[in-house]
Amino acid sequence: MRFILTLSLIATTLGIGPVRFDREKVFRVKPQDEKQANIIKDLAKTNELDFWYPDANHHIAANMTVDFRVNEKESQAIRSALDQNKMHYEILIHDLQEVAEKLFDVKEDIPGRHSYAKYNDWEKIVAWTEKMVAKHPEMVSRIKIGSTFEDNPLYVLKIGREDERRKAIFMDCGIHAREWISPAFCQWFVYQATKSYGKNKIMTKLLDRMNFYVLPVFNVDGYIWSWTQNRMWKKNRSKNQDSSCIGTDLNRNFNVSWNSFPNNNNPCADTYHGPAPESEKETRAVTNFIQRHLKSIKAYITFHSYSQMLLFPYGYRTKLPPNYKDLNKIAKIGTDVLSTRYETRYIYGPIASTIYPISGSSLDWAYNLGIKHTFAFELRDRGKFGFLLPESWIKPTCRETMLAVKFIAKYILKHSS
Repeated sequence: MRFILTLSLIATTLGIGPVRFDREKVFRVKPQDEKQANIIKDLAKTNELDFWYPDANHHIAANMTVDFRVNEKESQAIRSALDQNKMHYEILIHDLQEVAEKLFDVKEDIPGRHSYAKYNDWEKIVAWTEKMVAKHPEMVSRIKIGSTFEDNPLYVLKIGREDERRKAIFMDCGIHAREWISPAFCQWFVYQATKSYGKNKIMTKLLDRMNFYVLPVFNVDGYIWSWTQNRMWKKNRSKNQDSSCIGTDLNRNFNVSWNSFPNNNNPCADTYHGPAPESEKETRAVTNFIQRHLKSIKAYITFHSYSQMLLFPYGYRTKLPPNYKDLNKIAKIGTDVLSTRYETRYIYGPIASTIYPISGSSLDWAYNLGIKHTFAFELRDRGKFGFLLPESWIKPTCRETMLAVKFIAKYILKHSS
C-alpha cells in the first residue's frame, strides 16, 4: 500500500493506469491445420486470453497468424500446451508492463504546445480542437455531433470552406480505445492540412474543392479509460443490462448484418455488438451526422491499428462489392504510395477475405448507405509492439499514411460524382 497515491498519480500521468501488466506476455502462434486452430480456441475457454489478432477466438483458422496476450500466471501453462502439441510459437512481448512504460519515448518540444509526436490525452485533444479553430477560423470549424454514454462531447472538425455542396470525406479515429496511433493520425492530418494550405499544391487544391469532416476520437469514454485505468481497454463504457461487464465494441454496433455472428452476443467479450444495432450514443451520433451530410460525403475512411492493411467492403460476406475493381485499384495504388516514404509494406483487400469476417462495422454500414468509397486503415505495426507503438513511431506512421490519404482524396475529387 505504500506510495499508492504517488504511484497512481505517476500512472495517470504516464497513461498506464492502475491496471498493471507485469510480466504479461504476447504470444504469436500460426496454427498449421484446423486441429491446431481448435487447440487455441480450447485454451481460450480455460485461460484468460486477450486476442490482439484476430480480435476474437471464433475467427481463428488454419494458417492464420494469431496474437494474444496472457497473464504471467497462465503463460507457463500456455507454453506447455503449445509445446505438447508441437505448435510453433514466438513471444512478441515478454513483459507488457515494461513495454507500456517505454511507450512515451519522445520528449516534449515546448511545454504547453500541442505535440504531434506524442500521444495526447482527451483533455489535450479538446484544447487542441479549440486552438485549431482559433488559429484557422476561415478553414476550421468545430461541430458537436452528440455526446457519449458518460456525457463527453463528440467533436467533428470540418476542414474546408463553408459550401456544403462541395464533395466531402468523413474520417474517424479511435473507435477502439487502445489503438492510440489512430487519434494521433487524425490530429496529424488536421495539422498538416491547415499548415500546408497555400504551400503544398495538392493539399491546397483539395481544400479549395473539398471538405473534410474529421472525428479525432470516436470512442471518447473508452479512450479516457485507456489513459486513466486500463491501457488495454477496447470498448466504450456503456453499462449492459443483466451483466456486470461494461462496454460495447462500437465497430460491431452499426446496423449492417448486425447479428450475423452469435459469438458477439456476450457482454463480457471485447467484440460484444451491443443489445441492438445503433444502441450506443456514439454510434447514433456518427450515423445521424453522416446521414445528414450524405449528399456531399463521397468517401468514408476509418483508422485502426495494428497490422498494416488497407481494407474495403465487405466484412460481413465474402461476395465482392459491385465496384470491387475500383476499390481494389485505389487500395493498391494507395498502399504503393504509402510505401514510397519508408518502404512500409501494407496488404490490401476486402475485409472478410483479407483479415476475417466481421458484422456491424462502420465501413460496411457507410458503403451500404451509398458511400461507394469506404476504406479502413490498419496502421503500424505488424506485432512487435502491437497496440503499444512507441511515440517515436508516430511521425513516420503519420507521414506515410498522409500520402495514401491524399491519394484517395485526389481520386475522389476527380472520379466521384
